[in-house]
Amino acid sequence: MKIDWAALGSVFGVSLSATVALVALFTLGMVGLSRHEAATEQGGAATLARTGAYACFALCAAAVTYGIYLIVV
Repeated sequence: MKIDWAALGSVFGVSLSATVALVALFTLGMVGLSRHEAATEQGGAATLARTGAYACFALCAAAVTYGIYLIVV
């Protein structure tokens, strides 16, 4: 049996990049929600922060769904 180290390294790199991207998107979503809460407490309306947070969470859900789709197919 011969291990293709280049392919193994490629899989590791892609999975590490995808994990970092998902964590960054989720973090941006949490930051957007916290800014929305802070603006609401001060009497303002931060709909852009809330919309951005929801968009980040939607992208996270889409990436997870696509990953599950790739595993199933």
